[in-house]
Amino acid sequence: MNQPFDASTLYYDLLYQQKDSAAEVNYVDQLLRRHGIPGTSLLEFGSGTGRHGCLLAERGYRVHGIERSDAMVQAAQQAPGFTCQQGDITTTRLSQPVDAVISLFHVLSYQTSNAAVQATFANAAHHLPRGGLFLFDVWYSPAVAAQQPEVRIKRISTPDLAITRIAEPTIHPNDNRVDVHYTFSPSTPAAGSCTPSTKPTPCATSPCRNSTCSPKRPDLIASAPKNGSREIRLRRPPGAYAWCCASNERFHPSQRARDRRS
Repeated sequence: MNQPFDASTLYYDLLYQQKDSAAEVNYVDQLLRRHGIPGTSLLEFGSGTGRHGCLLAERGYRVHGIERSDAMVQAAQQAPGFTCQQGDITTTRLSQPVDAVISLFHVLSYQTSNAAVQATFANAAHHLPRGGLFLFDVWYSPAVAAQQPEVRIKRISTPDLAITRIAEPTIHPNDNRVDVHYTFSPSTPAAGSCTPSTKPTPCATSPCRNSTCSPKRPDLIASAPKNGSREIRLRRPPGAYAWCCASNERFHPSQRARDRRS
């Protein structure tokens, strides 16, 4: 079965190149200092490609990450003081305790059952001393419910590669869950040729929406300058969904049974 981010690992860091990870790490460092964390040993749930872990390691922390996607682990950045392994944040345990546990980029929101959330907290507690700190961020449900249904398209262009990523949300209000279906369409800017979508089961938005491949859908096309990116939000027709979250680029965990993300 496909693991989270298997399809997007190749383009993950490129898609998030404008994300200010350094500012996020600075905030995390301030919080850890504010709470008087006595040491420098950190466990990161959902370490991805190691962006936060490596930056924290540069500040003197020793960071070990647990990441569900083996492809992400294999592609992770390397830095002295940062290590990572494939595992499940609800069950994978280390042999040694840590000074604090962190989980960034709303990884905790990807646990789509109360049991999974409780297991994640229990696993964090297992690694912490009494009164230890578990630092995480989440999607705020009232804000999610207030958003109008949207489709997001992000285009990234470099001299060697162009990527169009389409994110289509589906709301399950009774489950308090948002599924986000991603379609990736990489191409070579110079040739304008389309390569197959990296998703094993493309959604209804296929075929590729590269402007040279599918001119029949110009409403879903937006140009971007070279070495730049642009994200476009398109509103669905009224009644398309009851309510919806404007997704934040990553595969939703509830999709994991099909093409699961982290």
